[in-house]
Amino acid sequence: MKFGIGCFVTDEGIAPGALGRAVEERGFASLLVAEHSHIPVSRRTPYPAGGDLPRVYYRALDPFVALTAAAATTSQLVVGTGIALLAQRDPISTAKEVASLDLVSGGRFAFGVGVGWNREEMENHGTDPTTRGRRMDEYLEAMRRIWTEDQAEFHGEFVNFDPIFSWPKPVQQPHPPIYIGGGEANFGRIARFGARWLPNATSADALAPQLAKLRDVAGADVVVAATHIGRQEPEKLAGYAELGVERLTLNIPTAPEAETLEHLDRIAQLAAKVG
Repeated sequence: MKFGIGCFVTDEGIAPGALGRAVEERGFASLLVAEHSHIPVSRRTPYPAGGDLPRVYYRALDPFVALTAAAATTSQLVVGTGIALLAQRDPISTAKEVASLDLVSGGRFAFGVGVGWNREEMENHGTDPTTRGRRMDEYLEAMRRIWTEDQAEFHGEFVNFDPIFSWPKPVQQPHPPIYIGGGEANFGRIARFGARWLPNATSADALAPQLAKLRDVAGADVVVAATHIGRQEPEKLAGYAELGVERLTLNIPTAPEAETLEHLDRIAQLAAKVG
């Protein structure tokens, strides 16, 4: 099992290039960054974790810009979205961003996507929240065609274009790995797209029954890259490897560079204890 780092990259924390370099220097395999294009002042949708919405949600950098900076300062680190809010993005433009980042990183991009939770944010992008699941499915299919076909064409409920040229194509073939965030409602989607699962989990014990259900739907070899959101202690993390989790992401708070390096040093020591 490999360890990765997840965080919000903002204008108030460590710069993304310095973050990527520090993550790679400490032996971590990946860096995932979150996305929110904006937070509506009139937001009514409750924050899923409860309480007040953290400050980082208001100040997140565009993930593709941040990850490009991180890729430029590293050579082995997998850089990925954790997650991109695909249902409120333009699929043609996003396909271009994904392919471009995969190219400039030398094939090190991982595309984490999800349907999102902030209804007002979606609506500002012209997305009806009640259609976000169907919309994301169509976007993924349209993007896969753009990545893999010289003259891509798609006609659906939400996406409609006659044959188009779009380069570059991704370095990874047939395209970068797709990681789908969320719970059991996504298991059919994961199977349909041959995607990987990017769940949040408080413990390996809590993840185990869900993973068993996913394997029933998507096959025993489905790849899982979990994000641990519970207490970061060796005994809490070791069980993920026994479940066959490919990568375990540990979140760090958004902070200035010196403080961020301290957090990374602590997690590197933790990962070494887990083995």
